[in-house]
Amino acid sequence: MKRLVVLGGGESGVGTAILAKKENFDVFLSDMGQIKDKYKQLLEERGIAYEEGQHTEELILNADEVMKSPGIPKKAALIQKLEEKGISIISEIEFASRYTDAKIIAITGSNGKTTTTSLMFHILKQAGLNVGLGGNIGKSFAKSVAEDNFDYYVLEVSSFQLDDIKTDFKPYVAILLNITPDHLDQYNYQFDLYAKAKFRITENQDENDYFIYNLDDPKTMEMIDQIDIRAHRKPFTMMDATNEAYANNELFRVNDSNGDFTMLVNDLGLIGKHNVSNSLAAAVAAKIIDINNEELKKSLSDFKSVEHRLEPVLTIGGIDFINDSKATNVNATYFALESMTKPVVWIVGGTDKGNDYNEVLPFVKKKVKAIVCLGVDNAKIVDFFSPYIDTIVETNTMKDCVEQSYKLATKGETVLLSPACASFDLFSGYEDRGDQFKENVRKL
Repeated sequence: MKRLVVLGGGESGVGTAILAKKENFDVFLSDMGQIKDKYKQLLEERGIAYEEGQHTEELILNADEVMKSPGIPKKAALIQKLEEKGISIISEIEFASRYTDAKIIAITGSNGKTTTTSLMFHILKQAGLNVGLGGNIGKSFAKSVAEDNFDYYVLEVSSFQLDDIKTDFKPYVAILLNITPDHLDQYNYQFDLYAKAKFRITENQDENDYFIYNLDDPKTMEMIDQIDIRAHRKPFTMMDATNEAYANNELFRVNDSNGDFTMLVNDLGLIGKHNVSNSLAAAVAAKIIDINNEELKKSLSDFKSVEHRLEPVLTIGGIDFINDSKATNVNATYFALESMTKPVVWIVGGTDKGNDYNEVLPFVKKKVKAIVCLGVDNAKIVDFFSPYIDTIVETNTMKDCVEQSYKLATKGETVLLSPACASFDLFSGYEDRGDQFKENVRKL
């Protein structure tokens, strides 16, 4: 019996353990932190051995294979020891792919992947396909493979998950939305290493598969010729009107073998230029899967944005409050500021991931009237923006932050929570940060 050790007792770890148990592995799960009660219950119901609060090396270093949760850094001492012993380390998406014949639509990118994944799932579901949603979003892919029987999966995949694929993760349709600097602390601060991790989404594809990518993304276009791509290439763009998949500010079209698909950009359910691009990527994939034009148009127009991603909360006294807590890097905030049409009181801050704020400076100068910092250490933000913005307030609780923002804004303006940073200094995650924002706005 092969021994599979699962490192990490969250959604992907527990899902993998459940599938491994079903496939008759000798399974052991180990988490350095505490495992949530709901996950413990799942492990206990299925008789899966686990430990929490520690990693017992003699129970881990005897594995035939290890599934590492995406949150565990490659530099961790235990991971180094496993590598020294030559024990294969894989990700959940690699493991689960071995046990399903479903067609996989996988989506990666530095920004927009949750929105595009949710939209893609919405399109296929509305068209009546038997489809599951998983990966970085929703439920564990492995658990779904163990318990459900879907014909299609729409998966959001991160660079960390792609780092640990080998030969089995082979999407039928792979979408690479964009590549901008993020998580560079995990890639020795080398942008090319991070970019190559993203491109691994197409690594195992062959000529029966499809690779959808963004012609307008500089890093993608710089790297693409260094990558061996065997799949059919399907680019999309908002710059080259001769391309098969193209949109401008008014018109949206995909030409394919099943005839033209066109619609007006104003009829799209999602707002913001970046979302036109995301919708285009999804439409290309939908046509590969033969979704008919009428159904595609309906899905693209009735889809609502994802929670914590440019999510309108309330309008109080003519001030719009918008929750974009999911913007955990500068590029995500760039898109948020780009889509603002009114003067902005901008809430920014948290755990810095090596941020370079120059990227958003043009929008900040043009659109932002005041900055409210929300973090334990705001020095970098204050130093960077103080030459350009007169009013910068520092806060370290959400209540204070929302109250200060409300005082600074006037009728006809927008309070935008788009932090450009991770949330872990004050919150358990971006969802917690966004939920607290909404709760405090409602109390105003």
